[in-house]
Amino acid sequence: MRINEVIVVEGKDDTVRVKLAVDADTIETNGSAINEETIEQIKHAKEKRGVIIFTDPDYPGERIRRIIDEHVPGCKHAFLPRGQAKGKKGLGVEHANVDDLKRALEAVYEVNETQHTNIIWKPYLVQYGLIGGNKAKQRREKLGYLLKIGYANAKQLEKRLNMFQIEISTLEQAMEKIYEEERTSE
Repeated sequence: MRINEVIVVEGKDDTVRVKLAVDADTIETNGSAINEETIEQIKHAKEKRGVIIFTDPDYPGERIRRIIDEHVPGCKHAFLPRGQAKGKKGLGVEHANVDDLKRALEAVYEVNETQHTNIIWKPYLVQYGLIGGNKAKQRREKLGYLLKIGYANAKQLEKRLNMFQIEISTLEQAMEKIYEEERTSE
C-alpha cells in the first residue's frame, strides 16, 4: 500500500516498522522534544503532500500530537490501540504487528476545521458509563478502539468526538457492541 502523505512518527524504529507495513515517507520528531525545525518540516510536508500524525498511544505520543496539531492545523490522524502497540520492551508504534499498522493507516481521520461539530457529549458519556464508575476507563479504551480514535480520558474523548465529527448514532452503535461484549463475558 502506497501512502502519498508524509507520516509523522516519533523515532527511527517507528520509521522502520511503518515502512515494513506501507510504502511511505516519514518525518521523525525524535521523541517529545519536538523542535522548531521539525515543525517547519511538517508544515512544508503538509503544504506539499499532506501529513498523517502517527504517534505512540501514550502520554508523550499524545503530547507530540497536540503540539503538531497546534502548530500545523489540519493534519490527518492515525491511531494505534495500546494493546496493539505493546512489546516486550515498551509501548509504541515500533512494537506493532505489520497488519495492525496497515489497518491503523487505512482508518485515518481528517480534521475538518471548517465543519467542526460541537455536540455536548457529557450527557452521553455519563449515560453510557464512560465517565466515573468502575468500567469507565475500560469502556473508553474499547470505544477508542472501535471508533479508531485512540484511547482518551473523558475530557479528551469529548474533544476527539467533536474533532473527528463522530455522530451520536455512531457512538450509540459502538456502545451497543461494547455492552454486548460485556454481557457475553460475564
